[in-house]
Amino acid sequence: MSTGIDIRGVRKLFGSAQTGTLAIEHLDLEIKQGEFVSVVGPSGCGKSTLLRIIAGLTAATEGSVSVFGKPVRGPLTECGIVFQQPILLDWRTIVQNVLFNIDMRGLDVEAYRPRALQLLASVGLSDFADKLPYELSGGMKQRAAIARALVHEPPLLMMDEPFGALDALTREQMRIDLERIWLATKKTVLFITHSIDEAVLLSDRVVVMSPRPGRVETILEIDLPRPRGFAAREKAAFNGATRVITDIFLARGVLHNDAT
Repeated sequence: MSTGIDIRGVRKLFGSAQTGTLAIEHLDLEIKQGEFVSVVGPSGCGKSTLLRIIAGLTAATEGSVSVFGKPVRGPLTECGIVFQQPILLDWRTIVQNVLFNIDMRGLDVEAYRPRALQLLASVGLSDFADKLPYELSGGMKQRAAIARALVHEPPLLMMDEPFGALDALTREQMRIDLERIWLATKKTVLFITHSIDEAVLLSDRVVVMSPRPGRVETILEIDLPRPRGFAAREKAAFNGATRVITDIFLARGVLHNDAT
């Protein structure tokens, strides 16, 4: 595989050196094209800041980032981003929301309509294309946001805790749906999450970050066959990987075992 994302010596300081907040400290990471990589870590460790730096929405204080061999010096156009909240426009139908990405790029909206409808079908929203956002549940809105992020066929998909606001059952189904979409497209995916289980179940590799300032504690290869349905939680490889990550967070004081 060739390199999709290359991060070298990235450091991010918010504010001054004396009174500011050091969010990320000398972080190195390489993600191959077509890989699904999750970043898991405690709140405030710089996970979302890292995503914003890769997307060109925030500049690193030090270090370099390149995506598909090109240095990031401003907002990326060849990526799709899904945030924790779907951020749909209330006055546009669901298919119009998906096509908003195309509209803002000055592209031919009608030429992309079949693509938008196909994506809505792939996330189970065929019957809701002409509905308004208030008529959809939270999980359905987030499915629409994923379709919007993919409509312009970006090679890179970045997701910042996209299931964080969903209930447990919807979150589990969204995890399975996302894996199915990824298996069909094999896009490069960077997935930010607080959930150890979610990171292990979705990823080829899991990047475990330290508490602030964020550094890479370890990177785990996940040896689980795909697709990883509900039964994947019963596999020894799943239990082993989650145990390793949990032990890291226990050792760093991120988690506390009351039993001891």
